[in-house]
Amino acid sequence: MLSLRGRRRVGKSRLVEEFIAGTGCRSIFFTAVQGPGAAELERFLDAVARSDAPAGDDVRAGATARTWEAALALAVRGATRNEPVVLVIDELPYLTAQDPTMEATLQLAWDRVFQREPVLVILIGSDRATMEALTQEGRPLYDRLRELVVKPLDPATVGEMLGLSAADALDAYAVIGGFPVLALEWGRGRTLTDYLDDALTDPSSFLVISAERSLAAEFPADLQARLVLSAIGADARAHKAILTRTGLPQSSVDRALGALVDKGVVERLTPYSARASPKIRQYVVADPYLRFWLRFVGPATDVIERGRGELAVADVQRDWSAFRGRAIEPIVRQAIELALPQRRFGSARHVGAYWNRTSTVEVDLVGGDTLPQAKRIAFVGSIKWREAQPFRRADAALLATQRAAVPGADADTLLLGVSRNGFDADAALDLRLTPEDLLAAHR
Repeated sequence: MLSLRGRRRVGKSRLVEEFIAGTGCRSIFFTAVQGPGAAELERFLDAVARSDAPAGDDVRAGATARTWEAALALAVRGATRNEPVVLVIDELPYLTAQDPTMEATLQLAWDRVFQREPVLVILIGSDRATMEALTQEGRPLYDRLRELVVKPLDPATVGEMLGLSAADALDAYAVIGGFPVLALEWGRGRTLTDYLDDALTDPSSFLVISAERSLAAEFPADLQARLVLSAIGADARAHKAILTRTGLPQSSVDRALGALVDKGVVERLTPYSARASPKIRQYVVADPYLRFWLRFVGPATDVIERGRGELAVADVQRDWSAFRGRAIEPIVRQAIELALPQRRFGSARHVGAYWNRTSTVEVDLVGGDTLPQAKRIAFVGSIKWREAQPFRRADAALLATQRAAVPGADADTLLLGVSRNGFDADAALDLRLTPEDLLAAHR
């Protein structure tokens, strides 16, 4: 029995469909839809009847079940070693929300039926908190599941799919993230301008509708969480800035932030250095595509639907440089952390960022040896993601000055530069990373 989780639209259901097709196994694929318990049970039996599993013949002939335990046992009837059955329950969190006993029912089905039969049970869900809880000690399915996580495509794969240079692939990733449906919509050989001109002038494009559908499923009635998320998407990162932008009471903001962090939609960050700073927090949108959507697409949905998508395109063109400079930072940090440990990065095993309480000092990259704070700072770094200009000598000099403000850093701490467009020959840096280096970390 497998638990398969991942972000919405990342391709979990499609992956399972392709797996089933590849094995040639008989299968039952049921997707919950948040209906009442009795209605969902009836839909499950309908899914069995429509399937090619042996039990499909029985249900079509009139066999039925009044409880989920009986229905699950019925579904795998007739499975043999020569013809095993794959039973898929998609959107499991919808079932557990409607019926709190569903986990216990699945436990009984496993203990009494499934584990003795040639059956593969796959439980799929997008709600991270619910799916992670399935495997926790003390829960009914503890020690009965193998957990698999489907992650978005990495920037290198996206670049290969789209036929883009390393720099352009990272720019594309800052727009569509790693969602296969968006990469397929983009299409191979097209530029960012080509894609946005088409996608932002089509109200039905996946770029426009995917995020809204995901948020509607994640937070169907939580307007405060949506409001807080919109504030963070508009670059209100600090707690005080979020309070100001939303106008909500602190208790409401704190509850909404907790829900957003628990679901993995937002990340809570603290400065990374040799000194703990747990009270200095920033909140950022975790997913690159959602980050782009909240800044440019969501606020322009009304004009896109009125056939004036060119206004949204103009907004991107005007503010793209500033947005991209921020959006690339977590993508770069992830790539560097994947490359660790390497001798050239010293003792670093983890990468974060540093800022002081007043944000008068902001360092894009800080590499250290331990979490949540470093015992030793191996490097500090700066990202310059400019369209035409290189990482300049003055940028390196500023980074050397900022190094002294990072707790734990000293004159021996390495200086790292990351540039989209090369480096001045006389920029005083110990390490230089190009877009090609960043993509190589994912391969």
